[in-house]
Amino acid sequence: MEERTRAYLRGRFRDHYRRTEIAPPPDAEAREWGYIPWTAGPTTMVRHQSLLELGDLEDFLRRERPRHVYFSAGRYDDPGADDMEAKGWRDSDLVFDIDADHLSGVDPQRDAYGEMLAAGKAEVENLIDLLDADFGFEDMTVVFSGGRGYHVHVRDEGVRGLNRDERREVVDYVRGEGIDLDAIQRTEMGGTATRRVLKTDGGWGRRVHRELLALADELLAMDEDEALDRLKEFDRIGDGRAKTILGAVSEDYEKLASGNVERGGPGIRQLAKVTTERVVAEQSAAIDEPVTTDLRRLIRLPGSLHGGTGLAVTRIPRDEVDDFDPLRDPVPETFEGHEVAVEVTDPGPVELNDESFRLSEGDVSLPEYVAVFLMARGRAEKGRE
Repeated sequence: MEERTRAYLRGRFRDHYRRTEIAPPPDAEAREWGYIPWTAGPTTMVRHQSLLELGDLEDFLRRERPRHVYFSAGRYDDPGADDMEAKGWRDSDLVFDIDADHLSGVDPQRDAYGEMLAAGKAEVENLIDLLDADFGFEDMTVVFSGGRGYHVHVRDEGVRGLNRDERREVVDYVRGEGIDLDAIQRTEMGGTATRRVLKTDGGWGRRVHRELLALADELLAMDEDEALDRLKEFDRIGDGRAKTILGAVSEDYEKLASGNVERGGPGIRQLAKVTTERVVAEQSAAIDEPVTTDLRRLIRLPGSLHGGTGLAVTRIPRDEVDDFDPLRDPVPETFEGHEVAVEVTDPGPVELNDESFRLSEGDVSLPEYVAVFLMARGRAEKGRE
C-alpha cells in the first residue's frame, strides 16, 4: 500500500470516528486494549493498554484513527501490565469466532466474498441456536467482524470463570465432536431386558429425536410405495429394512416418540444412526477452537472499522441475524454519497451496498465505500488528484 493511500484511509477513518458514537464493552476499564496503526512495513500491534492509558475511547479513536481496534475477552486487576501473569486474570467472556474462509467447502480463491459471508452466516445461525436452545445462554452479543467472519460474545456470569479445558468441552459440543448414536443414548430397563433409548430431554439427543419424529410423520403421510422409496434413500437401508422400519413406525409410533430405537430392530437403529450423522453435519457450528479456549484473546471492537475492508464491525440483534446483509448493512454512512478516484491494481468483480461492479485495471472513479473497500484490501491505490 502506497503512502498516499494509507494517508487517505487514515484520514477518512478519523472522519468516521468523529461522527460515530462507539459504545465500549461492559467492564471496559478492566480489559486489555490493543490496536494496529496505519504504518508501513510489517503489521505491528500495540497492546497491553488499559483504557486508563488510552483515555476516553472516542477521543482515542479520533486521535489515533487506528487500522484495527481490539479489546480483551478477559477482565484483569491490572489490564495495562506488560506481563500477562502480572495482569491478574479475573474471568473472561466466552467468545466464539466463525471465519468464512476457513469453512469446509469454501475456497477463498474461487468463491466470491459475498458467497463466503453467506456460508459464515449459516454457521453463526446454527451457533446461536445451539447456545440458546442447548445451553440457555442469555447475555449474547452477535457481531459481524467487518471482514470474513462473525463473533458471538457470551457474558452470562456462570461461564466467565470457565477454564480452558471447560471451554474446550463447549467447543467440542458446538462442533459436534464425538457425537454419534451411542453418545446420545441411555440404557434403561424394560421388564427383564435392557433397551437403548434416545436422550430426548435435551442436547443432541433431543435434536436427533425431533428429526426422527419429523421423518416418521413424513412417512405416515405417504402411500406405502412412496414411503419405502423414501426410506431406501438412506445409507444401508434396502427393501427388507425399509419394510421393517415402516411397520415399526406405523404400529409403534408411540415407542419411537418415547425415544425407543430398539423397536424395529437393526433397521430403526440404522435410521437413527444416519439421522444422527445428518443432524450433526447440518446443525453443528464450525467455530474456531483457539478463540474460544483462549482466556486472553483480543477481539474486534463493535462499532470500529475493519482496516482490511473499511466496513464497520457491526452488532446484530439476535432476532435480525437472518435479515442481516454483510455486503450492505456494515457500509459506513461516512463513505456514502460521493465518488473517489482510484487506480485499480487487482481487477475483477465487486459487490457492495446492493451494487455490482466489474472493474478493469487502471484509473476509475467509484463510490467511496467501494474505493475504500478496494484500497483496504490491497486491490487499488488512491488516485492522484
